[in-house]
This record gives sequence, C-alpha cells and structure tokens, in this order.
Amino acid sequence: MAEEENIVPEDPTEQSRIRREKLAGLTAAGKNPFEVTKFDKRGVSSRLILECFDKFEGRRVKIAGRILTRRIMGKASFAHILDGEGKIQLYFKIDTLGEEAYEAFTKLDIGDIIGVEGSVFRTHKGEISIAADNFTLLSKSLLPLPEKFHGLTDSDLRYRHRYLDLISNPEVRETFVLRSHIISAIRAFLEGRGFLEVETPILNTIAGGAAARPFATHHNTLNMPMFMRIAPELYLKQLIVGGFERVFEIGRMFRNEGMDPHHNPEFTMLELYEAYADYNDMMNITEKLFAAVLEELGMKSFIMYQGIQIDLSSPWERLTMVEAVKKYTEIDFAKLSAKQAEKKAREAGVALEGKNLSKGKILFAVFDQLVEEKLINPVFITEYPIEISPLAKRIPENPDMTYRFEFFICGREMGNAYSELNDPLDQRERFAAQAKLKKAGDGEAMEPDDDFVTALDYGMPPTGGLGIGIDRLVMLLTDSASIRDVILFPTMKPVNR
Repeated sequence: MAEEENIVPEDPTEQSRIRREKLAGLTAAGKNPFEVTKFDKRGVSSRLILECFDKFEGRRVKIAGRILTRRIMGKASFAHILDGEGKIQLYFKIDTLGEEAYEAFTKLDIGDIIGVEGSVFRTHKGEISIAADNFTLLSKSLLPLPEKFHGLTDSDLRYRHRYLDLISNPEVRETFVLRSHIISAIRAFLEGRGFLEVETPILNTIAGGAAARPFATHHNTLNMPMFMRIAPELYLKQLIVGGFERVFEIGRMFRNEGMDPHHNPEFTMLELYEAYADYNDMMNITEKLFAAVLEELGMKSFIMYQGIQIDLSSPWERLTMVEAVKKYTEIDFAKLSAKQAEKKAREAGVALEGKNLSKGKILFAVFDQLVEEKLINPVFITEYPIEISPLAKRIPENPDMTYRFEFFICGREMGNAYSELNDPLDQRERFAAQAKLKKAGDGEAMEPDDDFVTALDYGMPPTGGLGIGIDRLVMLLTDSASIRDVILFPTMKPVNR
C-alpha cells in the first residue's frame, strides 16, 4: 500500500528529535551529509528536462533538489524534488538501487536535499520522471516543513521565513524571477540609450534629495551623525556638473516613515539624469522604458492589476495638477485665491494642517486626498506647486509652479521627474525656505546641502531627471497586492517585541 507524505506529523519538536537521531546514525556510519562539498548537475534542471523531454528521453542525467513528497510502495517508490527551476518526479526501485540504498531512501525525510543520477522516462500515467540508479544525501533537514506547507498562506509566516514561502509557493518564486528580469530589462534599455550606471553613497552627512524622514546613525571615528540616504539625487546631479551627460542608479533607499501595502522603509529606486533634456523628455523616456520592459517580458500593453484592466500603451494622458483637480472635483484653482481655495477644500472634506496655508499646498492636499486614487490608466500630472518642489525649475510665466511631474497608474504614484533646477541663487533661497520649515517642525523638509549648491555654482547644464519606484513597478507587472510580496525580505517587527 502506498504511503504518501507531504505534510508532517503534529509534533515538530518530536520530528526534530527523530531527524537529529537519524543524522547521528549517518555520522556514526561515516555518511555525514554535511561533509559533502559538491554535486555536479552538469547544467541540468527540472524545467529543462520537462520542456525538452524529446531530447532527454532515455538519457542519463544528474539532478539535485529538496524532497517535497514521497510515496513508499514496497519495492518501488516515487518522490518529487524541488530544484531552482521547478519540481520533477523521481522513481526509486529496489532492483535498480539495491536493498541497502533503497532502504536508505525510505529513511529520508521531507525537506532533505538529495542529488540523483538516473535516466529520463515517462510513466504509464504520462508524468515525465527520472528513474534513479544512484542518489546522495546532500543536506539533512533537521526541522520539518510547516504542516500543510504546500500552498502556505499565512502572510506573517511567509514574510518572516521567505525560504519557506519559496519552497511552498511556486508563484512566489516566479514573482522574484520576474523582478530580476524587469531590472535587467531596465538596465539594458538605459545602457542602449547611452546611460552610464553609477553608484553613490548610501551613508550621507545630510538627508537630502527628497522630502522624507531619514534614518539617523552615528559614525564613531568621525564622531558625527550620518543618515541612510532617502534619495541619490544630489550626488547624481553633481556627476552631471562633472561632465557625465547620462547617468542612472538602481539602489536601495531608506525612509523612516509608515508601513502599508505600498510602503516599506527600505525600498528600491531607479534614478536617471540626462543633460540638455527637460521633463518632457523624461515623460517620453518613461513611456519608452515601460514599452521596452513589456516587450522584453513578452507582455501586452493591456494588463490586469487586481481585477482592473490597465492600458499601458502610448501616448499617456498629460494633465496639469490644476486641470486634474478641476476634472475630478470641479474645483478650479485657476480662479481662486488662497482663502477661497481653503474654503472649497474644507467643504470638500480635505484635511488641511496648519494656518495661513499657501494656495499651492492646498492644491496639493486636494489632489492627494481626492484625485490620486481616481487615476487608473497611466497619466502624467504636471506643474507642481513650488512649495513642494524645492529641486525643480520654476515655470517663468507661472513662477508659483514648477516643471515637475509625477506619473500615476491604478491610483498610485509610480515616479517623479523634474526639469532640474540649475540656478544656484534660486536653489540657495529654496534651501533656506526648507530650513525654516524644518525649524518650525516639518520633519520631512529638506536639509540644505552646501556642497550641492557649490557644485551648481560651477554650472550645471539644463537637465531632466526621473525617479521610478522599482518595487511598485514590479507590483504592477506581477499583479501583487502588497509591496511585501515583491521584496524578498520586507521589514518586519520582531516577534518577541
């Protein structure tokens, strides 16, 4: 009678004790699996065998992976193993292996990692398999996999122990494979357009380049405070001053802010800068980058995200922030004073903080609270108020607004771009205004960066800059509901706190 195992008994502590006893027995017999240093698979994987069965049928192969299931059937048994590309069935027969080796196989546990040599064939039921004629225990699993680990759904367990999630859920593995391909496609696209990938400091003496709360630390040797970067912007623009005309960086950023399905304190950003370009060029490059990534992934421009169809084909809609607010709320900021705007905003239920608010801050609050969630298909929202855009160029004919855009998909901000401010005199004034806000208690106000302004004093050409959240892009293209689903090791509160 077949005995199939794919879940563990109820007492994992007892299981762990039994497994340790098995390890002790193997060690005493001179067969300690942890002394094995290598198993040469010769480039063979489960996926390769399954996809190219015609080429492998009858051939002898070597493969290795973790045991997921076993069916002990007297003198012949089956097992499934999981390798780096999927799972495949193995067939063990006492006549082929010999009594001693076959008995050793029956004593293996779910979770053990084995290397197998054997011939590829198809069973009577049509399943592609490997008939083992030899196997090696490569690693002993001393802890049993969680009960019913197939299709593990406990999100807290999944995020805290990602390795169990990857073993249990093939679609999770595919998400992170796709994430890697997305980043590779972005790199290839930018390098094909003459952009140079660079690295800038993660430890900064000033938390600059964005409006966000930093993580603070201390450098003992220099006896000075330092900050984990919230953005690489000011360093990258110094490289433009230095003569590089196209640069980009893909790296980790750190912001000491709230956590929700769209925010993690540690996240990945793409930032790129192009000399002699403006924010219109950044809109064009955004559309082309998305198209290139979709093409590389073999995806259509129409995608489904959480049950909503999104059309990513070009051209994307372009609206000023004033136009977007008028379109979705019927409040026309072009015709209102600051006091009138505040009255309209409060009547619409917008939460406003502080007194004597500027018209620009009220405009942004209305947009943020009433409009953003309605932007489903891709749209560039342009002309942001100067109060919230300290690094973007003013619009000469409308100096309260800047050449800045953010683009939104499915009600979520996905990226941010400017025609970069390159006037050192204006930049000093804006940094001074930010310093006053910080002194007044605004924790997200930007720190003045004298080194950056000095670089501008030497002259920076007109420049377009763009930042895109990689994690949110991956969420969109993998239909993932939470940012934790696309970060291998998301930030989690320790269980004992």
